[in-house]
Parts: sequence; C-alpha cells; structure tokens
Amino acid sequence: MPDSTNTTRELLDELRQATSEELVERKQHITESLFNLRFRLASGQIEDPKRVRKYRKAIARIDTIMRERQLGINQRGQSQ
Repeated sequence: MPDSTNTTRELLDELRQATSEELVERKQHITESLFNLRFRLASGQIEDPKRVRKYRKAIARIDTIMRERQLGINQRGQSQ
C-alpha cells in the first residue's frame, strides 16, 4: 500500500525488489482500494483526500516499472 511507506524512495525500492507477479497483485489491490476510496470521498467519509492522488501515483509507478522490465531497461533508466 502507498500509505505504508514514509517516502517515495522507499516505495520505489519496494516495488523494484518485487517480482512481476507481486507487482500485478499490488496493482490490483491498490486499484480496488482506490475504487473504495472514491466512494468514501464522494460520501464525505474520508479524512485525507490526498490519499486518492497517492494511490493513482502508486499505480502509475507500478505500470512504469513493469514497462521498464518489458523493455529491458534497468533501474536508472539506461538501456542494459
């Protein structure tokens, strides 16, 4: 979850160390949580509306890492 890490760097380190299957699972879990957050936001039950943005960004980061792996690009963005 994006809320469990203190910094973006920690989240990225966790994601880069995860296997492709773990990334897919995390993305699915975050997507489901985001869906629920949007309902709670619409009904005024959420105390931190910034969480929606954090979740969207986490999904984008996972997509980026998965695409890097697909293209064979290493962590620093340079071709291997």
